[in-house]
Amino acid sequence: MYGKRGAGVRASGAVLGAALLLAGCSSGGGGEQDGAGARIGQQPKGTDPFWVNPDGNAARQVAAYEEAGRTAEAEQIRKIAEQPTGEWIGPENPEREARGYTEAAAKADRTALLVLYNIPHRDCGQYSQGGAADGAAYRTWIDGVAKGIGDRPATVILEPDALLHLVDGCTPEEYHEERYDLLKGAVATLGALKATKVYVDAGNAGWGHPDQIFEPLRWAGVAGADGFAVNVSNYYATEQSLTYGKQLSAKVGDKPFVVDTSRNGNGPYTGGSPDERWCNPPGRALGETPTTRTGDPLVDAYVWVKRPGESDGTCKGGPKAGAWWPAYALKLAKATR
Repeated sequence: MYGKRGAGVRASGAVLGAALLLAGCSSGGGGEQDGAGARIGQQPKGTDPFWVNPDGNAARQVAAYEEAGRTAEAEQIRKIAEQPTGEWIGPENPEREARGYTEAAAKADRTALLVLYNIPHRDCGQYSQGGAADGAAYRTWIDGVAKGIGDRPATVILEPDALLHLVDGCTPEEYHEERYDLLKGAVATLGALKATKVYVDAGNAGWGHPDQIFEPLRWAGVAGADGFAVNVSNYYATEQSLTYGKQLSAKVGDKPFVVDTSRNGNGPYTGGSPDERWCNPPGRALGETPTTRTGDPLVDAYVWVKRPGESDGTCKGGPKAGAWWPAYALKLAKATR
């Protein structure tokens, strides 16, 4: 009830083929690419250095609406398609996926934003349950991701919910020691790469207090990371997230952090069952667009970690976690001022 659950599992091959195809195409250093006919380009590098996938789900939806003559809907979804969002690496081909995304980003002179969500015993059996079979499998998976990234620029959001579910008691005690070891190992492996930044997920402003997670964050190796991430796949307003992040930062050596602003434009949902307010809530909106110009030395970036328009899980009429949901994407976009 405290976490995000359903943080965003993705089919491992859905966008990978497009990313690999793009890796072999010339982007003109950030100029326009066709992107399934949607004409999606990159944002200005000085403000937003992260890669926009010109053939992601939102870009494909724009193209489909335009082909159908639904230009008003296409322009709404373009609000999502033209922003960089996290690429969630699947369980089967981590090296291939990481290479595809980072090569495509490098050709556009941008940085790939990658999300790693494969910790064993993930999500406590909820909508996004799964993860690697065991610790050895997870270490092999992380090694694959690292090999795929290589020396190319990447920003990695490490394991949404993994720490939070240790703190809230959702993950059985018998798995705690291994999970800390796996997270610390992942930080070390990825942090050793030439151009990779690593941010460990650290919950959100609504689940509890920083006093409950700062020690677990230390045990997970945040000292060796570039910082931590807050509000991943959740809806807490940026101001709330900044307060939470700064309180937590003060307890872990003033580490900087990033904020997921993908769907927090209207703040959190307060209706319905408290246990599922996080899951496909109605009346939400897109938040601040991604940028590294936050005006705050402790805040490295506003990022869209969760891909707006992808379901949190099979609740409130939604498809499975991570599946593209055009109707919900349209509502997010239309509600955005």
